[in-house]
Amino acid sequence: MADLRVLLAVAVFALAAGASCSFSFEFEEATIDSIQAGFKNGSLTSTALVHYYLDKITRLNPLLHAVIEVNPDALRQAARADAERSTGHRRGALHGVPVLIKDLIATRDRLNTTAGSLALLGSVLRHAGAVVLGKANLPEWANFRSARSTGGLHGWSARGGQSRDPYVLSANLCGSSTGSSIAAAANMAAATLGTETMDSILCPASLNSVVGIKPTVGLTSRSGVIPFSSRQDTIGPICRTVADAVHVLEAIVGYDALDAAATKSASKYIPKGGYKQFLRIDGLSGKRIGIPNGFFDFANGTVRRIVYTQHVSTMRQHGATVIENLKIENLNGILNITRGGLLTALTAEFKFNLNNYLSNLSYSPVRSLSEIIAFNNAHPTEEKLKEFGQQVLLLSENTTGIGPEEKAIIRQLEELSENGIVKLMTEHHLDAILTPDSDATPLIAYIGLPGIVVPAGYDEQGVPFSISYSGLKGYEPRLIEMAYAFEQATKVRKPPTFKT
Repeated sequence: MADLRVLLAVAVFALAAGASCSFSFEFEEATIDSIQAGFKNGSLTSTALVHYYLDKITRLNPLLHAVIEVNPDALRQAARADAERSTGHRRGALHGVPVLIKDLIATRDRLNTTAGSLALLGSVLRHAGAVVLGKANLPEWANFRSARSTGGLHGWSARGGQSRDPYVLSANLCGSSTGSSIAAAANMAAATLGTETMDSILCPASLNSVVGIKPTVGLTSRSGVIPFSSRQDTIGPICRTVADAVHVLEAIVGYDALDAAATKSASKYIPKGGYKQFLRIDGLSGKRIGIPNGFFDFANGTVRRIVYTQHVSTMRQHGATVIENLKIENLNGILNITRGGLLTALTAEFKFNLNNYLSNLSYSPVRSLSEIIAFNNAHPTEEKLKEFGQQVLLLSENTTGIGPEEKAIIRQLEELSENGIVKLMTEHHLDAILTPDSDATPLIAYIGLPGIVVPAGYDEQGVPFSISYSGLKGYEPRLIEMAYAFEQATKVRKPPTFKT
């Protein structure tokens, strides 16, 4: 199986401008299957495809700020993909397909990997991971600052600017994979990649009417990815359809010697024959889906209440057993991440993991968290310190390692999950739990469980909302079956309208 580094070398992720052929190909909302069919029947080339996406980026990015940087070698890479295909050489299912990745993932090209921070411009990883189309903006990660911990989502990146929802420009944003989600929603790339420690894939995907898959931790390699927590970090696809997300997932799972412990442990979950076999129209049939109390508490008469009720009925009509009013033990303790001590554990892990990442760069303007803090202090205007500060960085720098207190907190979080979602799903023999948007994140994050969000509707203002299927480790096949069957039964997603 290809790891993350191999995936992005296998797929030529390129950008360029202006298309000159393939007039019969429908570019808008193109799927990976339609793209590969176009390559095969001669109605499409990689060069024409990347022309289209660069044009979209050129026109939309000044408004949306989804893309932080495009690949200067894009056109050359697209031409190489076309040349290889003409000789019958095909590197994989994503060969020649332009994919945009989050600016935490190192690449084997001239793109920067900075987490949105000016401090890391020009840094180079020893084992760079990919040749890519471009890098997505990281609004919540600006200068390694977690806006959520300081009271809100500021949607700003020092390098990329303020991102905006393509459906309703004034809508709130969430999650550091927002750039990837916006780019996928607005047809600025064929597919995108995000990363998640806590809600960073599932939340922005849910608010941008796209599909996000948060894989079981270790199923995809974290090598070459700017880290936060090795316990919780995972890499996953964000795409317009479940099928596209599954194509990308299948390409990036597998053992990687540079992330050996996690990927070796999780590789046992990879099904023989891959994940595409689970794109089944009858995937809801026979599934047991649980709805925990405390999540679908929307007021009577609201669009969300009406639509979610309809969706549950649809699942039952397609053969699923949906069990409502289930109780998760200590739910309030699980959802209250501040009281649970998660920030204490994460800040300690962040300092350790980030310093290790920086020390292994072959070149970097900064070599430690303390140097990043100093850089920000020396560049307060560029790094927006007055607006957003760097509280999480300072908290993290003041930690002294992962000691007894941090280990006790981690054990407590794991026990909350084991006695919560794991116990619930085991006792009721569930294939998944169903929650709105990404509300299940705390239930699955602490012990690295998977989840998939799928578009579910649009509220009174036109803002997208979603449903989430979450499961136990290695449950990706059954989650894919349910998500795909639901998507095909409802066909909710529509292109963005850029409503003001």
